[in-house]
Amino acid sequence: MLKDITIGQHYPTGSLIHKLDARTKIIGTFAIIVSLFIGVNAPSYGLVALFIFLCVHISKIPKKFIVKGIKPLRIIIILTFLINIFMTQGEVLYNLGPLVITREGVRQGVFMAIRLALLVMGTSLLTLTTSPIALTDGIENLLKPFKKIGVPAHELAMMMTIALRFIPTLLEETDKIMKAQMARGADFESGNIISRAKGLVPLMVPLFISAFRRADELAMAMEARCYRGGDNRTRMKQARMLKIDYLSLLAIALLLAVLVLLRMLA
Repeated sequence: MLKDITIGQHYPTGSLIHKLDARTKIIGTFAIIVSLFIGVNAPSYGLVALFIFLCVHISKIPKKFIVKGIKPLRIIIILTFLINIFMTQGEVLYNLGPLVITREGVRQGVFMAIRLALLVMGTSLLTLTTSPIALTDGIENLLKPFKKIGVPAHELAMMMTIALRFIPTLLEETDKIMKAQMARGADFESGNIISRAKGLVPLMVPLFISAFRRADELAMAMEARCYRGGDNRTRMKQARMLKIDYLSLLAIALLLAVLVLLRMLA
């Protein structure tokens, strides 16, 4: 299951999506998140899904690689679906003792499950198509206007990028620890959900020790290279917004406009 998590990984293919400016992709990711909450009916979610699948196709990232990122969240998606089915009031379809399935609950559950799946797919595209350095520069450039009110743009961008970059590293470390403990007789696969969760507790101590060790090594490496934050720092490659970036932002704006119109007509 750990290998199915795609958030934080970079998958270079040299596609048009990869060549877009990081600011364009960050804005596009936030637009996808907003669009999923604007949508209230099937045409809205269908339009967002079409937009995401089109971006995946253009990015040339294998479809299976994108879809497998949903697998770790399948339990959350199923629980969200069930909670909405049984907790939403409306026209009764079926009675299961004290539990009641309603038509509105089924509709809401399906929409929430689709929303979560599309949310994971849309946000995964950001890290899959953007290198950590470009992502840092993009976040910093977007936060630059807030420097006037004392917001440390460079430091925030660096922290968020390091956090994203450490996700696959820590997952790989967790997998190694699990395999080492399984070789010593530990069992992480049998039993119910509660017993499996209890079985993961012994992983926490070595994982935290490994995370702190890696953080200390990173801090020492940055100190050895005389890293002093964002002041007076220069870049070998300056980020520039090209024509394709403005066209992409226009397409994102049109998507949001159509979704707002569909919401008003619903």
